[in-house]
Amino acid sequence: MTVNCILERVTETKSTNDDLLERWRSGQLTNPVARIARKQTAGKGRAGRTWLATPESSICFSLAFPFERTPAELSGLSLLVGLAVISGIAQAIELSEDSLYKTGLRLKWPNDLLLNNAKLGGILIEGGQAKSTEPSWMVIGVGLNLRNCDSIVSRLANGQKVGSIDQIISESKNLPDAEYLWLKLITSFEHYLKQFDEYGFEFYQEDWKKWDAYQNQSVCISTATGDPLYGIAKGVDKTGALILQQGHKTILIHAGDVSLRAQS
Repeated sequence: MTVNCILERVTETKSTNDDLLERWRSGQLTNPVARIARKQTAGKGRAGRTWLATPESSICFSLAFPFERTPAELSGLSLLVGLAVISGIAQAIELSEDSLYKTGLRLKWPNDLLLNNAKLGGILIEGGQAKSTEPSWMVIGVGLNLRNCDSIVSRLANGQKVGSIDQIISESKNLPDAEYLWLKLITSFEHYLKQFDEYGFEFYQEDWKKWDAYQNQSVCISTATGDPLYGIAKGVDKTGALILQQGHKTILIHAGDVSLRAQS
């Protein structure tokens, strides 16, 4: 990533996100840190969910990164990270991003990667700013399915469809090992996060729309505290908020606990 980025590899931990968050809270972070674990015993998904993964079938890592922006100015960061993940995957498996798009790779607002409507990976971002004079430290957690979809599905209680990177690769190519993929992802993060810190999400707004899994589709947005919202997904605004069209009315969805599902 940079000469100042610390790369850490551990065999097992509860959660790489929690490991780095603990260091941030105790004031131990001074440079970016990328931490990967072969096995996470308490991996976290969004909204308090558990991220289920096996060492043989997935890659899970976290990156602690300091931003000059305040937390309020980091809206759209999870969408930006999705773009960085796509770029890193393209580099690792030596395919163009256009080729990845043709295989069915998409981004689901606000923090999932889909492959032909099956979940390929997820993003979890935590952190904040301890003092107004200090950087905003954000811990970006990423989980990606590499192979063995059937094994992953068998451990899920909700019947969710699952995709994996090996489904993208042609039979003539081998799936890169986790270490190589991780390093390509970290390199991609360097570029995207620096650009985001300077220009904000608006710089990437149109790029994200290209990968939007639900553009112009009828959707249902559920929240933990209110009734579902129905409408047509119309992309995102310059802050990364979801634009929901309801007849002649437009609603912007900002809340972090929103989930998005295509209506049946």
